Amino acid sequence: MLLVCMHGSSLEGIGDMLCRRHILRFAPAVLALPAISRLTFAETYPARPVRVIVPLAPGGPADVFARLTAQKLSEQLGGKFYVENIGGAGGNIGTGRAARVAPDGHTLLVTGLNHVVNPALYAQVPYDPSKDFDPVTLSVTSALVLTIHPLLPARTVKDLVDLVRSSPGKYSYASAGIGTPAHLVGELFRVSLGLDLVHVPFNGSGPATGSAVAGHTPISFGSTVPALPLVKDGKLRALAVSTKARSPALPDTPTFAEAGYPEIGGDSWLAVLVPAGTPKGIVELLHREIVKAIATPAMHERLATLGYEVIASTPEQCAAQLADETTKWTRVIREAGIKGE
Repeated sequence: MLLVCMHGSSLEGIGDMLCRRHILRFAPAVLALPAISRLTFAETYPARPVRVIVPLAPGGPADVFARLTAQKLSEQLGGKFYVENIGGAGGNIGTGRAARVAPDGHTLLVTGLNHVVNPALYAQVPYDPSKDFDPVTLSVTSALVLTIHPLLPARTVKDLVDLVRSSPGKYSYASAGIGTPAHLVGELFRVSLGLDLVHVPFNGSGPATGSAVAGHTPISFGSTVPALPLVKDGKLRALAVSTKARSPALPDTPTFAEAGYPEIGGDSWLAVLVPAGTPKGIVELLHREIVKAIATPAMHERLATLGYEVIASTPEQCAAQLADETTKWTRVIREAGIKGE
């Protein structure tokens, strides 16, 4: 809308008055345009199929979560949400592609801790985690558990620390791979306590847990899901979980803080992000619908089998946590000298 005010030498006062009246008359309509535009966009969303990018291989927890959520969103919003796995380079390839698409709400990214730690792990990454994406929600979180082979003479975290210190370089710990949440929590444990402890990376939490059961790497940091049945069967001993509160899966296992080591903590989480600049109305709609989707009893039960607890944070809370996670793990990566493969 264009308002033109004409001024003449003899009519300048009248012109100014008319100009002000025109501005006051049309100002509400002008100010309402962006809101109306955003509302209309949200009401017609989705206008076409929505791609949900998972920057990891199929079959993992992120993939399962994305597919469950996509199915629910399709049902709730009456459009098609579909998952596309774009793995490789620790999540960098898929995340880089998601960063370059149009910010119109028709591409979502389901990602985890790799999103904020990769810029510190790799010399170059094809995205900026804070500038290229807007958060929708930090959806779910999962505890990591420190387990040991039952033949190790340790019943508490302190016992284990004393044991490792008594024989520097003798003991090793397993993780699901370099740069994974389990590895980073393991390195936080090692670095913060000054332990001479060898890291042995595996391709996934299952093989890492299996190595601990066999005693090849008698210490393990990993997901509660593969560890839980082994702990119940006495094949592994759980010493501590990494979350602030005890895990419902292992209610008798203390947190690191309860064990006397409050500086050690961290978890595995999944967040839903969109390319930066996505209309606020779409972000709000997605947040509302994702919260609704994962709040259903069926989703709660399925996510629990994956070891996840529902968080469903607001976009603002998600942004704050991602910033905190970036600062925390970048420091750990640099102090431990970790490099991405």
